[in-house]
Order: sequence, then C-alpha cells, then structure tokens
Amino acid sequence: MKRIEEFIAGFEGKTISVAVQDLESGRESFINADVSMHPASTMKVPVMMEVFRQAEAGLLSLDEFLPIYNSFTSIADGSTFSLEEVDDSELTLYQRMGQNETIRELTRLMIVRSSNLASNILMDKVGAAQIDAFVKALGIQGMSVIRGLEDKKAYRLGMNNAASARSSTQMMKLIAEGKVVSRKVCDEMIEVMFGQEFNESIPALLPAGVKVAHKTGWSDDFFHDIGIIFPLKRKPYILSLFTNGFAIENEAHKCMAEVSKMVYNELIHDRR
Repeated sequence: MKRIEEFIAGFEGKTISVAVQDLESGRESFINADVSMHPASTMKVPVMMEVFRQAEAGLLSLDEFLPIYNSFTSIADGSTFSLEEVDDSELTLYQRMGQNETIRELTRLMIVRSSNLASNILMDKVGAAQIDAFVKALGIQGMSVIRGLEDKKAYRLGMNNAASARSSTQMMKLIAEGKVVSRKVCDEMIEVMFGQEFNESIPALLPAGVKVAHKTGWSDDFFHDIGIIFPLKRKPYILSLFTNGFAIENEAHKCMAEVSKMVYNELIHDRR
C-alpha cells in the first residue's frame, strides 16, 4: 500500500502503525506494525474476551451483579488508588457508588463508552493474570495485560500494558473468525463493539452502510483504533491503527480516518 506509506511519511515526528488483514482476499499489509506502544483503552478488548471466556466456562454469569466501587490496588507497591472522573469518558458509574450493576452492562460500558471504572471493576473480578494468560493461549504475540487503568505508580515505574498494531489485528482477526471461545461468543463481542460511541477515526470517512466493530484508545499522545470492518457483500477486513506523537487529538483522528479510507479504497475499489 505505497500510497498509505507515502501519506504516513508526511507526518514528521509521529509514529503511525498500520496492520491490515483481509478475510476476503487474504491480503495483508503491515507498516511499522511491530512497534510496541502503550495500548491505552484498546486493552479493554482482551478484558472483554476473558469476561466472556469465564462466562462460557461457568466461572461467572454475565447477568451477575457486581458492586460499583472506586478503590483499586497498585501493582507497584500494593497501595490503593482511585480513578478520577476527569480522566474517564463514562461518568454515570461515579454517581452510583455502592450500587450494583451486571457484568454484562459493565462490559458494554467498558467498550462503547470506554469506562475506566467498569474496566477496573471487571479486571478485579476476572484477574489481570488470567487476561494475559488467555491472550498468550490464543497465540497473540506482542501483547501483554498486566494492570488496570490509571495505576500511575506502576506507569511511572514502566510497569505497563503493551500492544502493537500487528498484535491487535491478530486479536481482532481471531474474533472475526469466531476463534475466541466460540462463534457465538465472538458474535456477541462483535455486537458489543458495533455500539462504539467514539467514531472519529476508523469509521469516520467510510461509506454509509459499512459497519465497524471497533475499540478506540487514547492516553497522552497515544491515539489508537482497532476494528473489524464489514463492507457490503463481502467478508470483513481487520484494521489496527496505532499512533504516537500527535499533540492535538483532532489531528490524530483525522490522520487515522484518512488512512482507514485509503485502506478501504485499496481493498474494495482498487482491487485487481
């Protein structure tokens, strides 16, 4: 995808990673795809996968209620920390401390509104080690999940989650192919991701009628989007976009939207 490489080269001082796998043609393309980055909220997809895995195994029920709380343990030193509303994109749970919510709804809020609070509550339930082990068991290389959101002591010590565009595309491809737990479970997870409320990047410039099951992530100057794209009358393709170095959020979204459009045109309109 030479045109995409030329487009990316125009962003001096930025790292832009692209990983594409097309289930229709078998084509794949990787640009800076193995650069390991802070995954931000894209790591909530592995959390969702482990939630569904444990539900399928009978270890929990998606309709089970969990208490809503805001006190978590740092992996750095065992101290406690709380999340701040200003750092979260979903605020309703903070008004409901001490109440209960289902695992199903917490999972939905974690994905479609990128709730950090829901994510940490779910990670306490299923376990970071179990999430990471499931990622490894699926054969996904270059991805690790070791802690929840906003563990700032761990972050300062370099104790962080990690992923790349390639590893994220590998993960989303397994979901698209129905190879994470079961076809039924994968379809349920795809349905959750169809509800994504932040659509400034991968879906933004795609034609109407093209459905996108995706998860965004942003933290400091990291902006990412990973998704399964469903063009009309063909099998889907997988696209992961990881960026680092954009100081202005809108510029990152615009860049990713343009790359997404170029990938779509390459696969759909310009195929030979």
